[in-house]
Amino acid sequence: MKVVIAHNRYREALPSGENVIVDAEIEQLRAAGVQVVPFQRSSDDIGALPLLDKALLPASPIHNRRAQRDLALILEKERPDLLHLHNPYPLLSPWVIRTAHAHGVPVVQTVHNYRQVCASGLYFRDGHICTDCKGRAFGLPAVVHSCYRGSKAQSLVMATALAAHRGTWRSVDRYIALTTAIKGHLMEYGIPEANIVVKPNAIPDPGPPPAGGGEGFLYAARLSPEKGLGLLLDAWRRHPDGALGQLRIAGDGELRPLAEAAAAERLDVTYLGVVPREEMPAQLRAAAVFLAVPTWHDVLPTAIIEALANGRPVLGTDVGGVPFLVGADQDRSPEVSRARLCLPGVGGWVVAPEAGSLADALAVARTQASSFAGAARRRYEEMFHPDVVTGRLLEIYREVSAARPAGRHAR
Repeated sequence: MKVVIAHNRYREALPSGENVIVDAEIEQLRAAGVQVVPFQRSSDDIGALPLLDKALLPASPIHNRRAQRDLALILEKERPDLLHLHNPYPLLSPWVIRTAHAHGVPVVQTVHNYRQVCASGLYFRDGHICTDCKGRAFGLPAVVHSCYRGSKAQSLVMATALAAHRGTWRSVDRYIALTTAIKGHLMEYGIPEANIVVKPNAIPDPGPPPAGGGEGFLYAARLSPEKGLGLLLDAWRRHPDGALGQLRIAGDGELRPLAEAAAAERLDVTYLGVVPREEMPAQLRAAAVFLAVPTWHDVLPTAIIEALANGRPVLGTDVGGVPFLVGADQDRSPEVSRARLCLPGVGGWVVAPEAGSLADALAVARTQASSFAGAARRRYEEMFHPDVVTGRLLEIYREVSAARPAGRHAR
């Protein structure tokens, strides 16, 4: 099988989990025997573009002439079975879908964010969840609030691209939703459920964790408001110093002073600063519970998968992809208090993003952590192991390729 992987890489100066996932997926596919033909552009290359391309750059999210020409040449030469699209903005544009279809090549897209509707892709603005552009033919609120790169002009272009390509997005042959929350987002957008498959990302297996659990809680994230550090510290302070064991905080960002102040104020809080990636497995295994408490619809926090892989249950907020990752997105009863929701057999607990509820859940997690460690590791092995995820992706490829009418390989 031959697959074109199309992706506009994010700037390297801003660490991108999506770039990492795309690179890892390419390696996994090649290891599985798939012929991968990368078709990638990088936002780092914008400064070196020819003058004509720079002049046309504002229209790139709608249509990038050079990208379509280059892709057409690749499709004619390689004659792939399908095209797998990740991020099209700004140098590819959703027009790659039309170009692929014009060459008889079906298209699969992995949806990493909410950009079919939201100009920023986050459903988050000015410190709170925002869905003002949902259900609108044109995302005027995105322009008013300069949601794309802090620019009204660029937000206007992005809002126009989203409006212009509504039909393009609905022509995608199969969507890969990273979580059930993304699946719901696509269905609200008008994509038929039959055209959506839930397939999360994978991370390499760190190996089975050693016998015996860790102690206390670990919070490791970018220290920014939407990641919930303020919420966590508010909940933590509702318990006497030392009552929950130790809270270790790893990361850096604009809220670093909050972490430093909490560590100075209480004996049961330690601020670790930035922990090198290679040291994170040891930090995870030293803890009894990993905390993931975003206050926005975080799509797929990779740190949760890393915690599960290391046999550590997760206490997370009931937003975005967190319930899916933890395994708490099904069989939910309205009568059950979300503050104390802990489902046996899955990787932890989810709780409403509210300080009082989180404070209660911290006590529950501390008491039950040891009984969830084995289930956390099994959750990883069954859902997020590379062998499992790559196998599911190959199955999707085969289904989409088999559904293509005969003779559609070329125009």
